[in-house]
Amino acid sequence: MKNKNLLIAVVVAVVFGGAGFFGGMKYQQSKNPRFSNRILGPSGSPNFRGAQNGQNFRPVNGEIMSVDDKSITVKLSDGSSKIVLLSDSTVISKSESAAKEDLKVGEKISAFGSQNQDGSITANTIQLNPVFRGQNQ
Repeated sequence: MKNKNLLIAVVVAVVFGGAGFFGGMKYQQSKNPRFSNRILGPSGSPNFRGAQNGQNFRPVNGEIMSVDDKSITVKLSDGSSKIVLLSDSTVISKSESAAKEDLKVGEKISAFGSQNQDGSITANTIQLNPVFRGQNQ
């Protein structure tokens, strides 16, 4: 009798565990992808195909050299600089949402947006303190 009760308890536990696991998988699949997956892709590598407004260029990565209300100047790894224009619709984030006030000289950023004819970028999204896998920055 004890063995039968133990067997029934084990079978019930396996069934409920499997159902819970399956339900959790379906729930996760129904959620929107995380912000980092939209920008970097699930593997952590840049997702250039997902560039907005049909622009397909490398994001601007580097350290903020100067900040004003309309733009930031970013020092690139090769020593050059790039101006990134900000608009009211520019999304600025860290691991959570951020604001223009969080853009400070010395911060590392990645900027995604449209390249202008003068070489500057009009940012759609700016990521503060981005993680670059395989790079020591």
